[in-house]
Order: sequence, then C-alpha cells, then structure tokens
Amino acid sequence: MSLDIGLIWNAVLNWAANGLWDLSWWQLLLYALFTTHITIAAVTIFLHRCQAHRSLDLGPIPSHFFRFWLWLGTGMVTKEWVAIHRKHHAKCETEEDPHSPQTRGLNKVMREGAELYREEAKNAETLKKYGHGTPDDWMERNVYRHSVLGPSLMLIINVALFGAIGLTIWAAQMVWIPFWAAGVVNGLGHFWGYRNYEAVDASTNLSPWGIIIGGEELHNNHHTYPTSAKFSVKPYEFDIGWVYISIMQKLGWAKVKKTPPRLRSGVVKPVADELTLEAIIANRYEVMARYARGVRAAVQQELDLLKQKQAHKSDVSLLKGVQRWLHRDADKVPEGAQGQLAQARAAHPVIDQMLTMREELRQLWLNTTLNREQLTGQLQAWCQRAEASGIAVLKDFSVKLRAAQA
Repeated sequence: MSLDIGLIWNAVLNWAANGLWDLSWWQLLLYALFTTHITIAAVTIFLHRCQAHRSLDLGPIPSHFFRFWLWLGTGMVTKEWVAIHRKHHAKCETEEDPHSPQTRGLNKVMREGAELYREEAKNAETLKKYGHGTPDDWMERNVYRHSVLGPSLMLIINVALFGAIGLTIWAAQMVWIPFWAAGVVNGLGHFWGYRNYEAVDASTNLSPWGIIIGGEELHNNHHTYPTSAKFSVKPYEFDIGWVYISIMQKLGWAKVKKTPPRLRSGVVKPVADELTLEAIIANRYEVMARYARGVRAAVQQELDLLKQKQAHKSDVSLLKGVQRWLHRDADKVPEGAQGQLAQARAAHPVIDQMLTMREELRQLWLNTTLNREQLTGQLQAWCQRAEASGIAVLKDFSVKLRAAQA
C-alpha cells in the first residue's frame, strides 16, 4: 500500500513539474508565442477589421473559430470590444474617447488600458449605440458572453499539459492583448511614431512590430482608411493580418470589401475639371502625402542654397528645426514650434508659398459652402498659380494633379 502511495505521489510530482506533454523550454516558448499570435490574429481580423469596421466578410469556419479562441484566450465579449472601438473612432482624441493618450495621458493608457476597456464596457449607452450588428446567437448569449469561463478553461488546459509552468504561460496569454493592443497600440499608436497621412487625429505607425501585433502597428494608415481590410500602404510596411486575409480569401473563407484607395494617373488634362476634383477629394490623404514630398524637396533645395551661400548655422538650424512640422495641418503644430515656423516662413518665401498653397488646396474638401462648379473653378485657379509660381516642385505637382483619376 505504501508503495502504491509513493508511486502515486511521484506521478503527481512529475505531472506538476512537466505536465502531460513534458516539453522542453523552447517548445513551451513556441507554444506560448503560437497561441498568443493566434489571439492577435483573431483580434485584428475578426474583432477589428470584420466586426468593428465591416471591411471584410468572414465565412462560418474562421468566424466561429475566432469567436471560440477569443473566448478561450481573452474572455473578451465581441459586442463590448466592437462598441468601444467604434466609439474610439467616433470620438477620437476627445474627452469621450475611451482610451486616448492625448486626453488621458500616455502613462495611464499604457498601464491601465485594459481597465479603461472594462470601465467603458459597463456603459450601457456605448454598447447600445455602437455595438449593433455583432453576433447574437445562442453561443454568444449562453457561452461567449461569460468572460470568466473561457480563460478558466485555458488555465486548466495549460496546467494539465505543462504542469506548474502552465500558470506562467497562462498569465502571458492573458496579458498579451491588454499590453500590446490596449497599451501599445492605443497608447503609443496615438502618441509616437511616423505618419504617412495627415489624418484628423494623432494616430501614428509603429513599425516594425508587425508580426507581434498583426499589422495593428500601422495605426495611422488604419485611422486614415478605417474601412480598409488592408493596413499597409507603403512597400516597406508589412501587415501580416492582410497576409492571412488574402489566404482565407483564396480558400473562399473571406471576402474583402474595401482596400485603401489609390490615386491613378491618366492623360494630363489642359484644365482640371469636375472629374479631377472628384479624384482629388476622394484621394485627399494621398494627395496631401504627395504634396508633403514636394515640401520636403523644396526644403532640401533651400538647405542646399544656404550651404552654397555659407549661411550662418542658426539659419540652417532654424529650417531643420521646423522641418518636421512643415507638412502638418496648422492645428497639429505644437504651440512651442509655431514661433520658429513663422520665422522660417518669413526667411524662406518659397517655403511660405508652398505652405500657403497647401492650405488653399486643403480647403477644396473642407469648404462646404461652395458647389462643385465653384470648387472646380478654385482648383483651376490653384493650378494656374502653382504652375506660374516659378517653384519647380509645385509646378510638377500641379501638372500631375491635372492627370488625377478616381
């Protein structure tokens, strides 16, 4: 009898130390990375792109798998996540934004992102107004809305398979989304990084973390084109979520509804017309991104001239110091940089004219008091001034603009 107890005790100790699978440390690491990556894929493909923004339709196989996995690996409720995210877009960077670092502070969003989600999830008005169209079948009502059961089952599975170390793996699985999505994307993604487009909010891109967070690091791209199923727009950007969507589309498991619009070029028209105006407005973010490249080229030419003239270092430093703000909308320039920007514009008439005409171009889609014919007339006048300005990059931009097609 004592021998049997000893054998049982040894078996229990062995199970506690190694679990049923008895994996090596690197196999355990691979398991943790693999399962957390599935969770990231489920969040970006199902919750974010499919449910929140309706940028693609998913077939029943991936849809039900993602729902089950999110219940198991996060305990998040689809309606709550979707409603909070939609409200974030609707109220972005305002006091009503559930998790903006611009209003709540970066430290709070990074450290307490998950708490901010849970707090907003208790807001019945948010769920009613922004949570429409999410799954409401028997599984959702009776299983997936019980957010404690899924993670509890995952804990049991991990401990059974890996023993005591399963607790550590489970903890990593549970904090993966709160840290990367609620913290990094919602925090740093609205505070630090580069911007391809002058979106109305403070969103930024955070490459090169694409594999870790599934393409969600391309946050500025997403906020510019929120209904696009594809987040990458530049050749050097990698959206692994889009890779998975493309594979599922080939398998017949997904149907993409929308991708980022592209400004096409045709024959250069003698005069910009209403179709040109339509193409510019439809692709306004891309138009302004191209204009920003022209501004940078003009700045470089001004710096080269200063070098040739052996200008004082302070003159060079002034232009370089404001270079990062020259392509930004006026309300996005920090108050501390506005004085330097005014000095740089006064010292460089070419830069001043580029920025003045940038704002005039932007008014084509901001002005709501003029009809299409009047706006077309303004566009034609703008192109005439640009091509008569004597500024090479501005003239070249205007000519290409007259070739724009929707």
